Amino acid sequence: MGGNGRRRAALCVAAVAVVAAGLSVHEAVDGWAGAFAGDALYAVLMVTLVAVACPRLGRVWTATVGFGVCAAVELLQSTGLPAAVSARIPGAELVLGSTFQWTDLLAYAIGAAIAGAVDELVVRRAAGSSRGGRRTPSAGAPVRRPPAGRPSR
Repeated sequence: MGGNGRRRAALCVAAVAVVAAGLSVHEAVDGWAGAFAGDALYAVLMVTLVAVACPRLGRVWTATVGFGVCAAVELLQSTGLPAAVSARIPGAELVLGSTFQWTDLLAYAIGAAIAGAVDELVVRRAAGSSRGGRRTPSAGAPVRRPPAGRPSR
């Protein structure tokens, strides 16, 4: 499995973990804090799914598109369509929500930013660089030094 294949597999595992965390928060944490955390996790899931679907998309764009999907769904809630769908299809409310709230947009922005930052850190560490640079085939090669007795230029 190549680099993108391993990355996609890891992202799929992460998506399942995020769904489990989101459902746990939905059931266990009441009130504003639970709703905010659940919305942030929804954004993390969207960013993760965008990364699975478009592995070559840069991390900033991945987070931006993930946030955009969340924002579009939130804005769609102002039409009442998601509420109508949720009334007919069990579980649809978990995906589409039901009512527009501007604080959800803030939660999505925070969740997408966190997902993008975590992705950057994980990829940077996997590449073996503390600065995030790409690994090259010669990255592990010894440094060439001038022969002893000759000044370097």
